[in-house]
Amino acid sequence: MADDWLNIALRFALYVDLTILFGVSLFGAYALRPDHRSSAIARRYVCAIGVAAASGIVLSLWSIVVTAKAMTGAAKYAELTSHVFGMMLSSTAVGIGWMVRIAALAACLIIAMCVRRRQTLPFSIFAVLGAVALATVAWAGHGAMDDGSRGYVHITADIAHLLAAGAWVGSLTAFVLLARTPQAASLESVEILNHTSNGFARLGTLIVATLLATGVVNYLLIVGPTIDGLATSAYGVLLLAKLAMFGLMLGLASANRYLLSPQLEIAMRSGDHAGAVMTLRRSLITEASLAVIILALVAWLGVLSPPGT
Repeated sequence: MADDWLNIALRFALYVDLTILFGVSLFGAYALRPDHRSSAIARRYVCAIGVAAASGIVLSLWSIVVTAKAMTGAAKYAELTSHVFGMMLSSTAVGIGWMVRIAALAACLIIAMCVRRRQTLPFSIFAVLGAVALATVAWAGHGAMDDGSRGYVHITADIAHLLAAGAWVGSLTAFVLLARTPQAASLESVEILNHTSNGFARLGTLIVATLLATGVVNYLLIVGPTIDGLATSAYGVLLLAKLAMFGLMLGLASANRYLLSPQLEIAMRSGDHAGAVMTLRRSLITEASLAVIILALVAWLGVLSPPGT
C-alpha cells in the first residue's frame, strides 16, 4: 500500500514538473515577442525550465526504481540488481521511454545553463524537448495497455491529451510567474501580461478542443461506450471529479478571456492598472490550483482499473 501511494505521488510530481517544463517553454516560444525575450521575465522562464529539467531527472530516477520493484514483484528495493534495470530499460516500452525522457531533460538542463545570459533565448528548442519528455509519460499509463492499431490510436490520443494539458498548465504557470514578479506593476510587465493574455485565446481554444476530443477517445478505449459503474467505482468517481474541476477551469478561463483581460487593457489605457492586475492574478492562481488538483486526480486514475475490468 505504501508503494502504491509513493507511485501516485511520483506520478503526480512528474505530471506537474513536465507540464510546467513543456508549457512554459511553449509559452515563451509563441507568446513572447522578440523584444520581450531579453526581458527579466524571459530569463525567469529559462530559470524555471532549468529547475523543472533538473527536478524531472531526479523524479525520473526515483520513479524507475519504484517501477522496477513493482514490475519484478521484489519485496525490498535491495533485491533489485543492475541486471533487472538493464532488462527493463532495453526490453520494455516503459524503460525505453524513460531513457528518452532522461536524454530530453538532460539536454534541456544543459541548454538552460548555457544560455541564461544570452539575449536570444531558445524557447522553441526547450518546447520540443519538453514535448518529448512529457510524451514519454504515456507509456506508463493506460495508453500503453492496447496492442496493434488500437494501441497506436490509444497512445496517440494519450500523447495529444498530455501535450494539450501541458500547454494549458504550463501557460498558467507562465502567467502566474509574470503576474507575481516584483516588477509586475511596471508598465513593461503589464504590457507583456496584456499582450500574452490576449494572444493566448487562440491557442486556448485549440487546447480545449484537443482535451475534449482526446478525452472522449481515451474514455471509449479504456472504459468503452458505457457509463455503467461510473458513479459506483473509485475510477468513475475520480473521473467525475476530474471533469468537475475541468468545468471550473473552463469557467475561470472564460472569465479571464472575456472579462478580466479586456478590463486590464482598458485599465492600461487609463494608466491605473494595479487593481486589474491583482484581480487577474487571483483568477490565474485559482485556475492553476484547480489544474494541480486535476493532475493529482490523473496520477491516481493512472493506477486504478476502470469499471468492468
